[in-house]
Order: sequence, then C-alpha cells, then structure tokens
Amino acid sequence: MMTQEKKESIIRLIKRQVVPAVGCTEPAAVALGVAKATELLGCTPEQIHIWLSANMLKNAMGVGIPGTGMIGLPIAVALGALVGKSAYGLEVLRDVDRAAVERGKKYMAENRILIALEEHDPDKLFIRVVCQTNGHESEIVIKGEHTRFVFLRHDDEVTLDERHRETAQEQEEETSLTLREVYEFAHETDVDDLRFILEAKRLNEEAARIGLRDNYGHELGKTMCSPLGKGIMGDSIFSKILSVTSCACDARMAGAKIPVMSNSGSGNQGICATMPVVVFAEENHNTEEELIRALILSNLTAIYMKQSLGPLSALCGCVVASTGSSCGITYLMGGTYEQVSFSVKNMIANLTGMICDGAKPSCALKLTTGVGTAVMSAMLAIQHRYVSSVEGIIEDDVDKSIRNLTSIGSKGMDETDRFVLDIMTNKG
Repeated sequence: MMTQEKKESIIRLIKRQVVPAVGCTEPAAVALGVAKATELLGCTPEQIHIWLSANMLKNAMGVGIPGTGMIGLPIAVALGALVGKSAYGLEVLRDVDRAAVERGKKYMAENRILIALEEHDPDKLFIRVVCQTNGHESEIVIKGEHTRFVFLRHDDEVTLDERHRETAQEQEEETSLTLREVYEFAHETDVDDLRFILEAKRLNEEAARIGLRDNYGHELGKTMCSPLGKGIMGDSIFSKILSVTSCACDARMAGAKIPVMSNSGSGNQGICATMPVVVFAEENHNTEEELIRALILSNLTAIYMKQSLGPLSALCGCVVASTGSSCGITYLMGGTYEQVSFSVKNMIANLTGMICDGAKPSCALKLTTGVGTAVMSAMLAIQHRYVSSVEGIIEDDVDKSIRNLTSIGSKGMDETDRFVLDIMTNKG
C-alpha cells in the first residue's frame, strides 16, 4: 500500500510537470529567459546575446510562434524583451498582439539579437541570455528544466547562483518511481485528489477544436476528418483518436495563440498523453472517474519515463508520451497492471529509434504514428499478447525495458543528435 506521503509527493511531481504552455516550449523557454533578463535590466535591451544547447537550438528553429504568423527564435526573443512577462512562465508571450509583432519585427531588423550554440555546458537543456544597454548588463541561465532559473545577475550583483545544484526533480528522491507504483497511484488515490488533471482535457480539447476549425500546419487532422480521410480510414474510434490528436498538434506547431497542457516540458507530449485517452473514454462510454485515473496513468507514465530520458534527447518525445496514452487506453479497456506493462513492452518494441529533428508542423505526423501504435499496442495487451524478452531490447522486467529505451535515447543516440543538428544547420 502506497503511503500518503508518497502520494502527495507524486501529486507535486505531476503538478510541476503538467503545466499550461503557449506555443512550443523551447522558444517559449528562451522568451522566458529574455523576459527575465529584461526585467533585471530594467529597460528594453539594446543588445541581446543568447547561447543555447544543441537540443534547444534544434527544437526552436522551425516552429511557429503564437500570434505572430512567423517561424523561429528571433521573433520569440524580440517579443520576450518587448512584451514578455516572466511571471507567466511558459505562457510568457500571452500578451502578444498585432502591435507587439510589428515592434518585434522592427527590433529584429535592427540586428539587436545574436544567437549562438553553447559548446561548453553539457546539459541538453541550457539557455544563457545576456542583455545590454547604456553600459549596464543582465544575465540569466536556465538549465535542466524549461522554467528553472539557476543564475541571475544585474551588473556585478548576483542574486542567484545554483548552476551546479541538482534539479528539483533530482532532489526529490521520494518521487523516484516504478511502473507498478505509477499504476497503483493512478488506481488507488482518492479521485478528488486527481481531478485537477481534467484541466489537461479542457485545454487540449480546445486546441484540437481550433486545429479542426482553421487551417494550420500540414492540416493532418483536418485531412483525416475530410471525405477523403473518412473514405480511406472510416469513421472509427481509431480514426477519431488520430484526427483529434493531430488537430491539436497542427494548431500548436503552426503557432496558434492557444495554451495547451504540456507534459515534462513539451506541449506535444501533453497532447499525446491526453487526447487519445480522452477520445477513447468518450467513445467507450467510460465514467469520469475512469477517465481521470486513465489520464493520470498516461501522464505519470510519461513523466516517469522522462525522468531517465531527460527533458530533451535525440529520441522523439512522442515515443514516451504515446506509451503513456497506450497505458491509459489499456486501463480504460479494463486492463490490469500486467496488461498495462504488456502495452509498454509493445510500444518499446515498435517505436524505439524515432529521431527528434526539431519542433515543427510535421511533428503532427510523428504524434499520429505514436498514437496509432498506442492503440495497436493496447489492443494486443488486453488480449495478453506482448513482445517477449527473447526479442530485441525487451526484458521480462518492464522497468528494465524502459531503462533500455531511455538509455538508447539519452546516450546511444548522442551521435545521431549531433548529425541531425548538422544537417538542419547546413541545408542548401
């Protein structure tokens, strides 16, 4: 039986990792850093110098910035300095309007922004911002988590220096998990203590609705809802799960000015861990309590897997998030812990190796691939069919199987990560 103290620590963990975000979390985190540095400086900077880890740079190059109709980091940086508010966290650009965008374009045209690759700090999530004006200077460093400031300086006055401390997640040893603990927490905790997760349903459903209403990105979700899509894929639970999930991703990646509920620093992971479970529960006529528990199971599984994978890696985040959604769907089918563990093994056997080549509109294609695999894996798991330990990287112990996946993503694919970034930065 899980202790109340353990349950409370897990709730804190979920609430820290499942938070609203406007736009892709990488450019949002950079804009957050710029906003904080601007606030420390006390005025609009004349110059902004930014150093980013390779993974941050990769994930911020090709994504739409909400409310701007533009792609990439420079406009996010400019708006972070002009209208960003650090108190908003990953919703830092919430106040962007047309006038702000025009000011941002002018700021960019004045060549005030310099962005470079950080080559010294090994952390895969690293942001350093230095703002300068009239002989004064401010500096911030974000490291380890998208909103975790570890260094703050105004001129010679340093007000925070935690660059060498562990992250809050690393410090909270009591939140170390196993898949069984994830399942037991979702299954046994008082449902009223878990009801907060329904906010993820509300926000991400609205993103999907907007993605269906308007033309965003590659319009994958709309295509699957069109006569062509229905003619090929039908109007099944499966096709609805795919189309709703991709509609939300279409809107978010193309820069719709809407908040989504993120998971482990990624809005796409939040969408992927939430919408398949929401759609299946509705179509399967599950109760609200069953939905809440399935959403907790899905989101917490993703958080658990990201603990050993890290916030950014060469492995596409949809692999982890869709594994969570497969667990949630298996639970909604009436699955036991054993069957949930089968679904995880099926997912790892299938999707390991999907690369992350940055945040961009085509992420909707990868999310849909992940979610389609999640449904298939759950279907097999509920019938006690699963990939066994004689096959590939799967082990009898599901937690060891997860570690095999995350080790490949966090260490084994490091050279792949560098190769992908080199391709992205040397096109043409």
